[in-house]
Amino acid sequence: MRAYQIESYTGPGGLRLVERPEPKPGFGQVFIRIHATSLNYRDLIVVNGQYGHSQRPHLIPVSDGAGEVVEVGSGITRLKVGDRVMGIFLQTWISGEITLEKMKEDLGGRLDGMLTEYVVLSEGGVVLLPEHLSYEEGAPLFPVPP
Repeated sequence: MRAYQIESYTGPGGLRLVERPEPKPGFGQVFIRIHATSLNYRDLIVVNGQYGHSQRPHLIPVSDGAGEVVEVGSGITRLKVGDRVMGIFLQTWISGEITLEKMKEDLGGRLDGMLTEYVVLSEGGVVLLPEHLSYEEGAPLFPVPP
C-alpha cells in the first residue's frame, strides 16, 4: 500500500511517498480503506518537528480521515464490511475525563495517522460517518466522547 511518511521533520518537504505492507486486522480491529483526509494545524506542526513527542522515524502523519471498512478482525460486534467510518483522534479516549494515558494514543502523533491508503484501527477507535455526509465532509470532523 502507498503511504506518506515523515523522513525528516523539516516541513512538508520531509514527507516521502513509500510502499508499505498492507496491515491485517487482529482481534477487535477493522481494516479501513481511506477515502479522504483533512489537514489541520497540528499536522503542520508535527511535520515541522514542533510537536514534541511526535518525532519517531517514518511516522505516517495526519490525524483526521474517513473511509470504508473493508475487512474486520475477530471479535468485532459494532461494525461490518462496507460501513463508512472516521477515526477518533485519541484512539483510547472513548468516554469520561481525558487523562495523560489516553492522550498517548493520538493518530498522526504517537500512532501512525491517516495519510495512507489503508489503516487498521480498533473498533472502539472509529465512529460511523453520518449518512448525509460525504467522506470529504466527514474527514475533518473531530469526534469526541460525551
